[in-house]
Amino acid sequence: MHDLTDLYQSVILDHNRRPRNRGKLPTANRVAHGDNPTCGDQCSVYLRMDGERVAEVSFDGSGCAISQASASLMTTQIKGKTAAEIEDLYTNFHHIVTTGETPEEINDVAAFAGVHDFPARIKCATLGWHAALNAVKGDPLPATTETHKD
Repeated sequence: MHDLTDLYQSVILDHNRRPRNRGKLPTANRVAHGDNPTCGDQCSVYLRMDGERVAEVSFDGSGCAISQASASLMTTQIKGKTAAEIEDLYTNFHHIVTTGETPEEINDVAAFAGVHDFPARIKCATLGWHAALNAVKGDPLPATTETHKD
């Protein structure tokens, strides 16, 4: 189990140090912002939708390593997906961070299972996901962790 914990920590550190899809997407046709007032995390998600699918995605923001790594990983997961598929991905991610249970098939998302040991950090981990859900739905209101039961 120690090797698995080390692997998970390395995934989170890698996404924090070398975030994927970071920066404002100039071709975005949907944008949503998220705020975690408890921790000070902020995240903006930029999507270019092609019909019902996310053709391109990026994020920008500031905050703790968990929030930034999670947003980075989220961008790699939702590209090419529909709103319904993104909802399913979020549901699975939320289950992982709130229960610590990992999927049978080990993947990078499972790296966030340890977050459940730190309940205050669940909001950090889910912030980018909430912003992405708002963006894909075209919801103009900022996502805030204070309105979600994480």
